[in-house]
Amino acid sequence: MGKGGMSREGHGEEENMAAWLVGINTLKIQPFILPTLGPQDVRIRMKAVGICGSDIYFLKTLRLADFIVKEPLVIGHEAAGIIEEIGSEVKHLEPGDHVVIEPGISCWRCDLCKDGRYNLCPEVKSLATPPVHGSLANQIVHPADLCFKLPDNVSLEEGAMCEPLSVGVHACRRANVGPETNVLIMGAGPIGLVTMLSARALGVPRIVIVDVDDHRLLVAKSLGADETVKVSTKIEDVSGEVVQIHKAMGARVDVGFDCVGFSKTMTTALTATRAGGKVCLVGMGHHEMTVPLTPAAAREVDVIGIFRYKNTWPLCLEYLSSGKIDVKPLITHRFGFSQKEVEAAFETSARGGNAIKVMFNL
Repeated sequence: MGKGGMSREGHGEEENMAAWLVGINTLKIQPFILPTLGPQDVRIRMKAVGICGSDIYFLKTLRLADFIVKEPLVIGHEAAGIIEEIGSEVKHLEPGDHVVIEPGISCWRCDLCKDGRYNLCPEVKSLATPPVHGSLANQIVHPADLCFKLPDNVSLEEGAMCEPLSVGVHACRRANVGPETNVLIMGAGPIGLVTMLSARALGVPRIVIVDVDDHRLLVAKSLGADETVKVSTKIEDVSGEVVQIHKAMGARVDVGFDCVGFSKTMTTALTATRAGGKVCLVGMGHHEMTVPLTPAAAREVDVIGIFRYKNTWPLCLEYLSSGKIDVKPLITHRFGFSQKEVEAAFETSARGGNAIKVMFNL
């Protein structure tokens, strides 16, 4: 598979270590050899790395959808750090710059890339998606054009939050939300919350957020949800819960975001959204689901999906710098970079509970 081992020999630098996923529920901090620095690459000392739901899926099952971990993999892809070295052709960055990284490396040659939809590139190499190594390491090498300089008033931790925030921004763009759109969000986990923050930044006047967990609903309310609705996991409760959602909204639901991706959450979103509205599937909880598409089609409810994000980093950084979006309250737990702390951090994130975003400070 990719390259493991030390940071570049002969530079008199310390050994480069990374968190490797070596088996189900097994992470080990081991050496990680970096690839040679290309003319358009940069070498980055990682400072802030967040744990994503996909990292947890890989840890628990060694797979997510069609991506399977077949050999040891460096994990992590929500990341920010400080430039240590630049390639000979890099002009817009220099050593010492604080940067956030966009983790997907597209081919830039296929029709989708040329059409600007590079997130759908069939050849995309995404950090921490097998077999491509991730960023939970002392240092990584990454293309310079996928590194964005942080504004002076945006911290490295906030920079690392640009990756999940990008999912929310991309979802809101796909659904074309704005000042005349009332929004329903299924799920008050990290992605539901960043979708809510993105919708508000884009001018959405009313947002109702739905979850099964009281604590997450309290967090959603504290971050600006207009109303929250607690629901069950039972599919037979959908019709009654839709009545509650409509009451909480006090108006029609123009766009529903399913940030969970279960048959029940998608059924609720499709049923609650008005005729002629849109439902955007963001979460991928179930590989396949059974939903009432025919009644939704009869009401001309458009169903759209998203995959990751595209061209979102500059806007995310502008939102963070201007204060339009504050992601700091989402970071609930912090850990250092030792074997014990890496294990504890992933246990904390997997357990859920009060944990929203678990962050490593390297």
